[in-house]
Amino acid sequence: MSKRGIIQLSEFDINQKIIESLSNVCTRSVLFSVKKESKDATQIANELKISLSTVYKTLSTLEDLALAEVDKYVISTEGKKIKLYRSRIGKVEITLENMEPTLLLHPNDSNSKIPT
Repeated sequence: MSKRGIIQLSEFDINQKIIESLSNVCTRSVLFSVKKESKDATQIANELKISLSTVYKTLSTLEDLALAEVDKYVISTEGKKIKLYRSRIGKVEITLENMEPTLLLHPNDSNSKIPT
């Protein structure tokens, strides 16, 4: 069975998936770890003291939901291409009215590039 893409999901399904994802403390920790600065998966794993495989799985989910993105690539001293991730959101608001959730995502203000 193939994985459904974001385009194939209804708005409710996307909101529900985002709410479910953000209800996980690990997901929130990874997302907000890359809010102020871009980091690679190893940095995130070391900072949060969680396994690298968990970080990769979480980042994949966050990318699928468009909550995080690859900010840039760097080349390691061994010549490997490393992805640096950043949060696309800075604040999340979830409200319930008549048993229906409303999700409001605010952009990450720290994403703006400051000219030097």
